[in-house]
Amino acid sequence: MKLLRNSLAAIVVAALLLTLVLLLYALVRNRPQDLPWTELDLGKPVGLFTGRKLAGLTEDFPACRKALDKAGVRYTALAPLSEQGGECGYADVVRFAPGGARRIRFAPGDLGVSCPVAAALAVWEWEVVQPAARRTFNQRVTEIEHFGSYNCRRMYNREGASWSEHSTADAVDVAAFRLADGTRITLVGDWAGRGQKARFLREVRDGACSLFSTVLSPDYNAAHRDHFHLDQAERGEMGWRACR
Repeated sequence: MKLLRNSLAAIVVAALLLTLVLLLYALVRNRPQDLPWTELDLGKPVGLFTGRKLAGLTEDFPACRKALDKAGVRYTALAPLSEQGGECGYADVVRFAPGGARRIRFAPGDLGVSCPVAAALAVWEWEVVQPAARRTFNQRVTEIEHFGSYNCRRMYNREGASWSEHSTADAVDVAAFRLADGTRITLVGDWAGRGQKARFLREVRDGACSLFSTVLSPDYNAAHRDHFHLDQAERGEMGWRACR
């Protein structure tokens, strides 16, 4: 019993010390986004807990919309949808509207995604995609091509499999990027190369891993040879994350 009490005391002390270290680190660097208890601000650089906070938005549509509004992201909230007896559908889907803080278009342009995915896509644009394009090509990305978000289906369309994150619009499949000069960068054509395009694709994949609950790329399996699968699976703020 004494050993158990000592162990519990050691755990409590370690947790308090870790909290103190985080607090001092964030205060010294003026980075509240590095603290787990501060409010998510999509306009701030990516912090230690940004991805966790984005994942937490899956449980709070009003907080998600508040974050989009504060960041100047224009959008339209779509009407709720329910299919397959409630197995598929959504109640928190938004569609990006022209103007506002975002600059990259999506093609096709009618993309509707869950609000947490939209929030992560906005930060991905500002903090990952555009900086990578400027460093690599000295120009910006103007358009992202995608294979869609909502699709009432099971994983890999296999009967009896778990429902896909696409069945609740909590995922989007990104296939290509277009630069300001018209250059097109595709997953299917450029991932396997060694040049600028391949380096760019890997950089934006790695950056997405800090913002989405799940990121799957051509490195994962053949089914993802032509796209990034980005999702905000409802695992909670401290749920497990996947980056492949």
